[in-house]
Amino acid sequence: MNVAERLKAVRDRVAAAERAAGRPANSVRLIAVSKTFDTEAIRPALEAGQRAFGENRVQEAKAKWPALKAEFPDIELHLIGPLQSNKAREAVALFDAIHTVDRDKIAAAIADEIKRQGRAPRLLVEVNTGGEAQKAGVLPQEADAFVARCRVHGLTIDGLMCIPPIDAVAAPHFALLAKIARRLGLRSLSMGMSVDFETAIAMGATDVRVGSAIFGERS
Repeated sequence: MNVAERLKAVRDRVAAAERAAGRPANSVRLIAVSKTFDTEAIRPALEAGQRAFGENRVQEAKAKWPALKAEFPDIELHLIGPLQSNKAREAVALFDAIHTVDRDKIAAAIADEIKRQGRAPRLLVEVNTGGEAQKAGVLPQEADAFVARCRVHGLTIDGLMCIPPIDAVAAPHFALLAKIARRLGLRSLSMGMSVDFETAIAMGATDVRVGSAIFGERS
């Protein structure tokens, strides 16, 4: 299948998962993860009506998205990879949502840039539900305190994001993220990728991040 056909198949699966979970149609935002793919690979998804896209790196996104945003002004761009504090200015200027707030230094830098630019992306805190040493994100037991500190910085936190360990059953991690979000009164749950987004939808995901199922395997 080509990109447009794969995108339609994923949209159909999202809609079926919403129905199976008893959720309203279009209650889940499908984020097409376009990291490492060039503009020509992305264009068929845009022409098929996809508007929410996810990128891992600020510099890569900065190189390819401004021209596409000029052509398709209703694009939503989501940063789903780690953010360094020295990239906060560019990230706040370019992205409509940042899913990976996970350190006090990042929270402070984003808060400063929001004040400076008068532009406020939707913000989510990344939670390291598996407690993996090599992975970004706050630990589950530290999430409440970190969200409180973000609010002290003046940030509005919209929700939480997680990436379960690659070799783990995803459902318990999604359940943990949903539990923390309920406790904190947060509405958005960014969870679920190509291999497990239907499980995530069943457990309350509001944003699913799907790359290879749409664009194919990355080289």
